[in-house]
Amino acid sequence: MPKTSTLQVTGRDRAGKGAARATRRGGLVPGVIYGGNQDATLIALEPKILVSLMHDPAFKTNIFEVEISGKKQRTMAMDVQLHPVSDQPIHADFRRIEKDTVVRVPIPVRFHNEGASPGIKVGGVLNIVRHDVEVRARPDDLPDHIDVDLTGLKIGDSVHMDSVTLPNGVKPSIARNFTICTIAPPTVMTVEEETPAAGATPAEGAAAAPAAGAAAAGAAAPAAGAKGAPAAKGAAAAPAAAKKK
Repeated sequence: MPKTSTLQVTGRDRAGKGAARATRRGGLVPGVIYGGNQDATLIALEPKILVSLMHDPAFKTNIFEVEISGKKQRTMAMDVQLHPVSDQPIHADFRRIEKDTVVRVPIPVRFHNEGASPGIKVGGVLNIVRHDVEVRARPDDLPDHIDVDLTGLKIGDSVHMDSVTLPNGVKPSIARNFTICTIAPPTVMTVEEETPAAGATPAEGAAAAPAAGAAAAGAAAPAAGAKGAPAAKGAAAAPAAAKKK
């Protein structure tokens, strides 16, 4: 059963964008109550009260007795417009309801018994396709939430709307048998180890330095020998020149 609470509001005299802006400058949120074969009623709400009500998951299924100048109107919240930057409410729509009024509202879904699901026990993941389900019903027949039991579900199993029990007089607004949730296979992430580059370790660098030095020394030795050979030839030629003289 939906929760019924009293909502204190203030009446407004003028409609239009200019009047709505003036209401916001006064620190209130403009709103309207429509439906029930009556003229629309312009209202203004305290923003703190409206924000606190919006935090309730059953905000759109609750019934509000809106009191204006001592007169109450039975309503339900239909829509709240938010500022695109601050996400603060800037306008609220309420609908008058009667005993036989049929409304379409989203009902939050709650998932139970995850520990009794063999698929989740072995690492499977609960993949929620729908966090709420829109239903058609009279306001007094609306449930606070819809229960989904996960007992016995294995990896690859899914829960469809036909397997969910709804209260009498409550029907989903979508005719097809849509999916509410599935048990997906576990996701495994593979991390590749980095291979160190050649010559990156100190040991290899230390070993490479002597090798390079040895190669340089080996290359210098023949060069020195090559320069020494002409010198020996010149020394041998000197005595020959002296003998000729």
